Amino acid sequence: MPMMYPDLNLTEQLLDREEATLSKWGYRSRDSKGRKYPELPCPVRTPFQRDRDRIIHSKSFRRLKHKTQVFLAPTGDHFRTRLTHTLEVTQIARGIGRALGLNEDLIEAIALGHDLGHTPFGHAGEKVLDIWCKKNGLGSGFQHHIQSVRVVEKLENDGKGLNLTFEVIEGIRKHTKGPGDYNLSLDTDDSLHMEGRIVKIADRMAYVNHDLQDAVMVGLITADDIPLEFIKVVGTESRERINAMVMDTIYTTLDKGRLALSPVMENTINGLKDFLFENVYNRTEVRSHDDSIHRCLTGLLDIFYSDRKVNENYMVKWVEDDGERKRHIVDYIAGMTDLYAIDVAQELMLPTRWPIKMK
Repeated sequence: MPMMYPDLNLTEQLLDREEATLSKWGYRSRDSKGRKYPELPCPVRTPFQRDRDRIIHSKSFRRLKHKTQVFLAPTGDHFRTRLTHTLEVTQIARGIGRALGLNEDLIEAIALGHDLGHTPFGHAGEKVLDIWCKKNGLGSGFQHHIQSVRVVEKLENDGKGLNLTFEVIEGIRKHTKGPGDYNLSLDTDDSLHMEGRIVKIADRMAYVNHDLQDAVMVGLITADDIPLEFIKVVGTESRERINAMVMDTIYTTLDKGRLALSPVMENTINGLKDFLFENVYNRTEVRSHDDSIHRCLTGLLDIFYSDRKVNENYMVKWVEDDGERKRHIVDYIAGMTDLYAIDVAQELMLPTRWPIKMK
């Protein structure tokens, strides 16, 4: 029997502290629209703190450590994974949020949960699942931010979901800007609270910095290849770049009274993104695994869809409804880590040696 503390209620003090310390932009926990399934309040945590804790303790969060950021299963210890990317986004977003008087707990929960729906093998894997979903009539395809919402609403906790607050779910749903969106000053985006908009910006700041650093480390580019016009604005080292971007966001926002970056910083961040697409993401060395990733994931999707025995061996149950089975399989494959997807593909799609030894 767990110990009970019926008279302990620190949450009201935390909520009062928010009222006293958050700026006009900060989202108060008292203003939360709640959860889909109402719960009794926690005596020692605000709603957004509870969401953060649920995400950190989820299986999907732990699996991020074995999911590709850019480079597939690198042998070095210092390359980014989807988990380290998530932590860097969280750190950058919280730094900006603290300076602007925003709700750091809301920021942290959104940032920690924003990539829970990412597939194995990074965006190459996401593209394969998107093609398969469209080919097989599953809505508009596969998008990792929509899958992240599905993870926290339905898939986690043995199908019960995490029952997060509506504010955190909305931040996760709208976290991605996409490669074609160059507008980082999101003052016109009234559909999302300031904390969620900060995570959007932090996501791009994080990946343009750490992907540059990893690309130099792996030898795809050198530091001298980065255009001088960008170096002059943000510096040569990753820590310099992050600091410059964060400081610019803080000072420009405070100066203008709305979320904004200076034009030179916005152009620099977008320029670095374009530089990465041209010189890193689309390089032959990085794309060399695309065909094998396509064969691996498409093969797994097809086998799980058509083979009841395989399906039941791995996924516990066979779903008779065709559309529901496809959705169930996509959820399962999307949740795999890189290493697990490779192991299962080897087991199901490659011949095995005859176990008898000749005398």
